[in-house]
Amino acid sequence: MESVRARAKANPRRIVLPEGMDERTLVAAAQLARDGLARPTVLGGPEIGAELQRLGATGVELVDPAHDPRRPALAARLYERRKAKGMTEEDAHRHTADVLLFGALLVAAGEMDGCVSGAVNTTGDVLRAALWAVGPAAGIRTVSSSFYMVVPDFRGQGTEVLTYSDAAVVPDPTAEQLADIAVAAADVRRRVVGDDPRVAFLSYSTKGSAEGPTIDEVRQALEIFRQKAPGIPVDGEMQVDAALIESIGQRKSPGSPVAGRANVLIFPNLDAGNIAYKLTQRLAHAEAVGPIVQGLARPCNDLSRGATPDDVVNVACITGLLAG
Repeated sequence: MESVRARAKANPRRIVLPEGMDERTLVAAAQLARDGLARPTVLGGPEIGAELQRLGATGVELVDPAHDPRRPALAARLYERRKAKGMTEEDAHRHTADVLLFGALLVAAGEMDGCVSGAVNTTGDVLRAALWAVGPAAGIRTVSSSFYMVVPDFRGQGTEVLTYSDAAVVPDPTAEQLADIAVAAADVRRRVVGDDPRVAFLSYSTKGSAEGPTIDEVRQALEIFRQKAPGIPVDGEMQVDAALIESIGQRKSPGSPVAGRANVLIFPNLDAGNIAYKLTQRLAHAEAVGPIVQGLARPCNDLSRGATPDDVVNVACITGLLAG
């Protein structure tokens, strides 16, 4: 996270924080501005301005969606995006009163570089606003997420960062969705962690050691990924020990370009991904950063409702890197 913050500070981005009613968000906004990590904008009415003053938050912009002159243009943008789904112009104007949607629309319009919310609102509400306002990136049909697991030394290379995907959004992905998740996870890792992704599609089988419908899906996802991202080292289907431990990887999958070296782990479903990240967090005392939303045309990220101000700052810095 020190590296993430340093890179964010080198090019501070305009980050909108819609949940101005939440004190953790205001404390984070003050820190982002004070440390030069981002150029934060908080959404809310005049009472939020009083709170920012109380916190000594200088350099934080306050925007009231109810009276912002950009609201008609943002409502028109939303109407154009959603009219095929039955939204009327009146509906669009009414929806822009929602701070989540207003913030995501600012990002979609290029007024902000990224959005961070979810300290108060659910993941479903945050993602809905992002999908309505921003939508998926070109060539990606599946919006998903990654956790960045900062894990203690386990293979003689010191502390490492592993990408776990998807662990928060897509419950039961198809082969095409798994491939989309992996493409997005590899792309975001380059921008967030700053190294080269090595992707492993995980399963309870390694290279034909078992058979089953979920294994078939993983194999199909691997082939789709290779077509979409031919330059990224990848392999599958692979058990997690073969993906992470070199001696086991050489024995179970000799000649694999990633066995024992994988840093992007693609789980076959949300059950596996979510369970794995929480086990790693609790048993290995790993730091879990995320979930970081991936696959959107512009970055809009979600927070845990248990987030601390420091978590908000970290996700805002990551969002700034994604905007680059």
